[in-house]
Amino acid sequence: MELYNYGRSSASFRVRIALELKGLTYDYRSVDLVGGEQFGEAFGALSSVPLVPLLVDGDARIAQSMAIIEYLDETHPEPPLLPGSALERARIRSLALDIACEIHPLNNLRVLRHLVREMGVTEAAKDTWYRHWVEQGLAAVDRRLAGEPQTGRFCHGETPTLADCLLVPQIFNARRMDCQLDHVPTVMRVFDACMALPAFQRAQPSACPDFKP
Repeated sequence: MELYNYGRSSASFRVRIALELKGLTYDYRSVDLVGGEQFGEAFGALSSVPLVPLLVDGDARIAQSMAIIEYLDETHPEPPLLPGSALERARIRSLALDIACEIHPLNNLRVLRHLVREMGVTEAAKDTWYRHWVEQGLAAVDRRLAGEPQTGRFCHGETPTLADCLLVPQIFNARRMDCQLDHVPTVMRVFDACMALPAFQRAQPSACPDFKP
């Protein structure tokens, strides 16, 4: 397998976590989002959408991080990232979507660049925008984790799931942008439990070959 991704991309980070949790080997293909490599001919020949991550598995090309992770879970079912009953799997997906749909789209690189370049928003105002949506979104996730009995050491139970694959990269982004996190103690407890595992450590941006401090 080949993973076209970028070290600082949180969506790419999600997939790297899943690959590490499942013990799968892959070739790391760096796509420099800041330098615009995703718009180049080489990447365009692989994907009609200038976004990472992109997983190439034989003849298959799969975009979108959650679709990739579910593909990996179906083709390499151990350990399961969507375990349990239909209702349990729905909860895990719901928690993941709280991040993938309610937080991340408002703060990805394309949106932030548009705010500054096309709408004339100052860097300070852009950062305020970023922090608002991340802090508000994580507060909603924290309420769920703190109030729902299915929460365990991790987002759902005692082993990492799809939800944890999404939560951890969002916290990395929040810290990088100096977001407040003292209002989300359950989120941070789960984050710390995840980061104690070697799979999460190996997948983090600083462990990537294209990492730039």
